[in-house]
Amino acid sequence: MQTALWSLIVGLLLVLMALAGSVLKRLPLSTAMLYLLVGLAVSPLLLYLVAPQPRTHAPILEHVAEVVVLLSLFTAGLKLSPGLRDRRWLLPVRLALTSMVITIALIALAAYFFLGLPAGACILLGAILAPTDPVLASDVQLHEPGDQDKLRFALTGEGGLNDGSAFPFVMLGLGLLGLHDLGAGGWKWLAVDVVWATAAGLACGWVLGLAVGRLVLYLRREHKEAVGLDDFLALGLIGLAYGTALELHAYGFLAVFAAGVALRRLEQRQSGGDASLAKVEEALVDADRTLAHQVAVDPRHAPAFMARAVLAFNEQAERIGEVAVVITIGALLWAVAWESAAWWFVPLLLLVIRPLSVRLGLARSPVSRGQRLLIGWFGIRGVGSLYYLMYALNHGLPRHLADPLVALTLSVVVTSIVVHGVSVTPLMAAYERALRRPRGRA
Repeated sequence: MQTALWSLIVGLLLVLMALAGSVLKRLPLSTAMLYLLVGLAVSPLLLYLVAPQPRTHAPILEHVAEVVVLLSLFTAGLKLSPGLRDRRWLLPVRLALTSMVITIALIALAAYFFLGLPAGACILLGAILAPTDPVLASDVQLHEPGDQDKLRFALTGEGGLNDGSAFPFVMLGLGLLGLHDLGAGGWKWLAVDVVWATAAGLACGWVLGLAVGRLVLYLRREHKEAVGLDDFLALGLIGLAYGTALELHAYGFLAVFAAGVALRRLEQRQSGGDASLAKVEEALVDADRTLAHQVAVDPRHAPAFMARAVLAFNEQAERIGEVAVVITIGALLWAVAWESAAWWFVPLLLLVIRPLSVRLGLARSPVSRGQRLLIGWFGIRGVGSLYYLMYALNHGLPRHLADPLVALTLSVVVTSIVVHGVSVTPLMAAYERALRRPRGRA
């Protein structure tokens, strides 16, 4: 009976994913909301097909969330085509640094004064909930690498950067709880967890992205080799960047994001521009294997073909990962010891702390009032927060602190999935209409 039920559920999910690109896009809901309902249905609350628990299954939940975040970070990096000197990078950098630090500080203060948690747990909660999610935010991110929209660029870059830049504060929170060595006066935390791990992560990801990309292009252009199986290229580069960063005691999330940005930047520098993009689309749409091979090894079009093929695979893998993680989140809810404080804490974060941190972080920035308001609203929390929560549980977070952090984190994530899922279609449609008005300024 369970085999039949699982077959039915998986089949319905696959059909749902196929419809998501057209039918569901016009409705005020997201596929993540439906995945969440499926998770509730398969939990002990209804069908009892699975019964995951946050503490018991923390190791496997951490690794599942980790893989999905890595896929999403690489995808986000591949969508960001401007060079590093482009001023548009200032928006996501300010959001991922200034706004994120403000968010962590405000969450920590609220938790300290109103929840009675120790300082380490307060900072840890802030670090868990501060990063915006690159997995569930696809509807507000860049759809094409050449998209010039400031709102989508800022949200895409922020989601890619702050899933790694929150890590030092996770380590700080764990250190204050006695679960991580901060060094005398915090010197080790500052030197290793902040400076070295961040810089080394970005550097090794960038170098590996360029090195692998150049190697593949050399083989294709000069020897007509290494053609096809771009999905393995994507997974291989993600694994190389992440593994190398961890061996260097650096942040693998930042390394994978940087590898994606580097690969896209290489394509931008070496491709034939719009002519290459048109040729690549023609080869992919026609599904002509001979033409695709010709384009893949063409000296002018090879970079665009490589980047397009890698991005297409990663987007598909990311969607599958989203299904798995959001269903898991729904299936976890039966085992949560809910906190009554969630009723005021969740609105405080989404309606006050996030908009305020964005306003302060983007002060005097070249974005319109409408764009700033939308950036403030679409601070979507999801898989990244789940990963950091499970990471903390696996590093010895005591039960009396773990239970409230689990309850508050999942309260925020579930609420974000619902309220942002309901609002994304009408708000982004209104934003797009405003952009098309002759005198409109979004």
